[in-house]
Amino acid sequence: MENPAVSEVTALLRAWHAGDEGAYRQVSSILYPELRRQAAQYMRRQRAGDTLQATALVHEAFIRLASARVVDWQDRQHFLAVAARTMRRVLVDLARAQASTKRGAGADHVSLGPPPR
Repeated sequence: MENPAVSEVTALLRAWHAGDEGAYRQVSSILYPELRRQAAQYMRRQRAGDTLQATALVHEAFIRLASARVVDWQDRQHFLAVAARTMRRVLVDLARAQASTKRGAGADHVSLGPPPR
């Protein structure tokens, strides 16, 4: 028999998929502690001094997931797997942005040779 809390999350995910925004808020509050723990694990693997905190990582993932109403959520595990992948994607996007800044993104490029005629 399925755990009542698990079946509740599955029912809420299906309601959210059907357009119930209140279901999204309920799923968020139920799964937030677990996602926060996962984010803390990801952040422990990051460089010291990163500005992003685990809480901000979870919030950014939730923002991205909020627009994922088109996903046909199968169950709690499916949601957690997609949320974990989303958090990893947030970290990758942040690393790419920081790397591009280090390499002069947005800087004026100056030619070292004589001006073209």
